[in-house]
Amino acid sequence: MALHAHEEAIRMITDSEEESTCSSESEDEDVDDEGLQSDDQFDPAQDTFSEENVVPSRGPHTGRKHRSVFNAVENLNECENDSGQIPVLKRTKKTLSWRGETDVDVAPKSLRFLPAREPGPQSGLADSHSPMSLFKLFFSESTMSNLCHNTNAQAARALAKGRKYSWTDVSVGELYRYIGLVFYMASVKMSSIADYWRQDSLFSVPLPATVMSRDRYRTISWNLHISHPEADEANDKKRGTAEHDQLFRVRPLMDSIRLACKTFYHPRRNLAVKERLVACRANGVMRRFMKAEPVKLGFKFFVLADSSNGYTVDLSVYTGKNIFPTGRGLSYDAVMSLLDKKVLGSGYHLYMDDFYTTPKLLTDLFAMKFGACGTYRDSRKDFPQSASNSLTKKSSRGSIRWIRDGPLVCVKWMDKQEVSVCSTIHAAYTGQRVQRQVKAQDARKTKTFPCPAPVTAYNQHMTGVDPSDQLLQYYTAQHNTMKWYRKVFLHFLDVAAANAFILHKELHGDMTHNAFMEELVGELCGVSEKADPEQTSNDHVPVPGAELTSNVRRIATVGRRICVHCKAVRGKKQQTPWKCQACDVHLCLQLNRNCFQEWHNNVQGGMVNAHSGASRLLQWLVFRALYSFPALRDSVRNVALFPGLLSLSLPLTL
Repeated sequence: MALHAHEEAIRMITDSEEESTCSSESEDEDVDDEGLQSDDQFDPAQDTFSEENVVPSRGPHTGRKHRSVFNAVENLNECENDSGQIPVLKRTKKTLSWRGETDVDVAPKSLRFLPAREPGPQSGLADSHSPMSLFKLFFSESTMSNLCHNTNAQAARALAKGRKYSWTDVSVGELYRYIGLVFYMASVKMSSIADYWRQDSLFSVPLPATVMSRDRYRTISWNLHISHPEADEANDKKRGTAEHDQLFRVRPLMDSIRLACKTFYHPRRNLAVKERLVACRANGVMRRFMKAEPVKLGFKFFVLADSSNGYTVDLSVYTGKNIFPTGRGLSYDAVMSLLDKKVLGSGYHLYMDDFYTTPKLLTDLFAMKFGACGTYRDSRKDFPQSASNSLTKKSSRGSIRWIRDGPLVCVKWMDKQEVSVCSTIHAAYTGQRVQRQVKAQDARKTKTFPCPAPVTAYNQHMTGVDPSDQLLQYYTAQHNTMKWYRKVFLHFLDVAAANAFILHKELHGDMTHNAFMEELVGELCGVSEKADPEQTSNDHVPVPGAELTSNVRRIATVGRRICVHCKAVRGKKQQTPWKCQACDVHLCLQLNRNCFQEWHNNVQGGMVNAHSGASRLLQWLVFRALYSFPALRDSVRNVALFPGLLSLSLPLTL
């Protein structure tokens, strides 16, 4: 009788699971909505074991806590007290044994992808898709106006405390130019901020001095403030209480950036959750020591990114273990805080690393209609602990083992080392193969090995967010600062620039990252990126052609040379003591003969660059040819290009 009752229970559980799998989508939605109200969603009426792997049914809630079949100890202790069942050890070993790649696994029912909006850049983007207009989506005029107001208030507060520097209120346009210089310094590396304004060095750069003075840049950096100083003091008085906000100094800008990231772009189906680390040695309560990371001291950001292009969809700053009040663990709450079903929709696939992956998280995400996949740590609670038929260090490369519990499948794969992945999206193995380099008789050759479907998908979509980190690192605005909130501000600049470039690439796709940043810096600073800063109108001035002598009678004759314009246009060898400082050619400058002005008009009308070595060599060769053949020179004397060409060549021979 006991055995008959046991078989009847197995049949009922199997039938219940089949009904759950084949139910309509509307019924699934009802079950999932109910599951959000309780942590005990997956409660079987009775834990039953047999010689076959039986998936626990989703029976009605009975008040008992669900025990996963992955937990061998709990299941063994419970079954030892039930004398009416078949021998416990035999059934437990069969239930918890790992299956191989030859065993067929069936993936859970595929979730329908129902995004809240059409994926990709949204129609609310600016009409102009220039780099600066896209950057202003994240740092809008209103956001910059608020930054200017708080920065001016901080400067007034500093001056009242006795700071000794001049200050005029910063405007929105000036703050945009300041940000442009920050990005310029990210592209052009110098040893210190002061070096960007040095003019007596071989490596001097001309742009920063034309945008703003060094002292002005420094004073803006010292006083840059995101929140109002008086509100900061009020928040600091609440330190140690539940009302204190550790992110108060960056909260206004962070909320604005997060809203903009979600407003102007809707992610595609595959998302990834990652940690992003920003190095910081400034004093701050949120700074963390991360032993296992390359960045030992700094801030940790939890980031939700589109794995197709690396776009940052949402982010949050880690301020400590009590950042989330739910009490379900940091890894669980960090993921849930980045997912907004009303904003995103449903049917998304989420990929994560082993810091976040837990059975509780993946099953709850599945109840919310989010598929999930990620690597996991074997030592974590509720993951398979059974060693029966599991992988060992001597297992051959390409070996696969898996266990399924309802929608969740845990897979082990032997690559160079053992890899553990779990998923609510994929079947354990569907025939994928990967290539690896292996040693064979003192040589390396390529071999193919079977690979689980969750591992293949994880490698594909988690590496998709790496370009986002690369974009942030290539032209990062980060530099040393004494205040922690300015490090966060600089990271927001990096996020805005990277997202703006991704939007531009999605809309046009015809500009490299380097060209995008050059144009963005030029637009922010108010200069043309193609302008030659070395040639300005102030350089083209008449100066003496030679050092002046103390002999007053010979002042006008020392250093006289033939005027290049008179010889080229008029065919006369008129000598003059004047020359152009920038062009280094002698030109007449008299009341009745202004060759200086006429020659420069010819040059501006279409001359080649006089400062190019290759151009000057070509001009010299042409001049020598014309000089050797007077008849040819006379025949082309009236050609528009010839006067300027000849005039540029003359200084090389005179």
